[in-house]
Amino acid sequence: MTQRGSIRIEGAVKKHDQLTVLHGIDLDIKAGEFFVLLGPSGSGKTTTLRVLAGLESLSAGKVFMDDEDVTSKEPGERDVAMVFQSYALYPHMSVQDNIAFPLKMIGQNQSSRNLAAREAATKVNIEHLMDRKPGQLSGGQQQRVALARAIVRQPRLFLLDEPLSNLDAKLRLETRIELRKLQRSLKVTTVYVTHDQEEAMTLADRVAVFMEGRIVQIDTPRNIFARPATLTVASFIGSPPMNLLAAQWQGSTITFKNGDSLQIEQSTASSREVIFGVRPSDLAPSAEGVSATVELIEDLGDSVTVALLVDQQPIKMKLPHTQLIKENETIKVGCQPATVHLFDPLTGQRL
Repeated sequence: MTQRGSIRIEGAVKKHDQLTVLHGIDLDIKAGEFFVLLGPSGSGKTTTLRVLAGLESLSAGKVFMDDEDVTSKEPGERDVAMVFQSYALYPHMSVQDNIAFPLKMIGQNQSSRNLAAREAATKVNIEHLMDRKPGQLSGGQQQRVALARAIVRQPRLFLLDEPLSNLDAKLRLETRIELRKLQRSLKVTTVYVTHDQEEAMTLADRVAVFMEGRIVQIDTPRNIFARPATLTVASFIGSPPMNLLAAQWQGSTITFKNGDSLQIEQSTASSREVIFGVRPSDLAPSAEGVSATVELIEDLGDSVTVALLVDQQPIKMKLPHTQLIKENETIKVGCQPATVHLFDPLTGQRL
């Protein structure tokens, strides 16, 4: 039996009056995959999730689930479960009844509902809370009730819309690990929306990066970090994000506005303008390199972030320790030639 839950979106366009929210996106998600839609607010990722759920209709394009055209199907006919940012629990019902509610809606008898609800609750470690009401639970516990309610009827597709955003940092980290373990054990296709790149990097098998209603890159988290396809992806992924500086490229030499230069692996015959990119963690103090003024040193305990000015342009360097650098002094910084990223200043595309 083939695994359920493959998704294909073809040429999806969504318009609200004059505003186009999705500009003809294409997406292919494999059955059993943990797939993350990542992007800033207003980039179209939640709209895409709602399109999959059947809560939004398309202006153009098609949606397929397991090769079946579901574009015009109602939400109830799609066999998907959605967990919202707000959890949307029924306050007058017990945890038990909240979890069992989807089974009640399809007419399952009470004893089998209760058994399935307890099984789902056990998977998210809340079986001891079954008699409580949502108002008696913490945010993290409510979130688990919402997850249990989603998995109780074993849907072919899980849709999660920023489900951890209401939790505090420590709980978010713990729940993230549990969520990944849960998805792996259930082997259910999961589409997860977030603006938090750390969540995306740690949870996803693959990521689609959304910018202004378009998908600008689809790849594994590792590849998106290592080889961002555009300037916008480079400046969005990474914490702190990639340093980007205008420069001139000739031969295998990059020359900056202040006249300093660095050697890189790539080579070009004719001189051209580029945007030079390097990750903060790939920069280091160097005997030869680019002159930079140290503005601020942030000691984070396990690492140090150094805010620098290169020709009045702010950049950052991430080091394992301070290495005797002092604020307001001028130093030289460099990087390994293999760590350099080059982009076209006009198109923003990777070179």
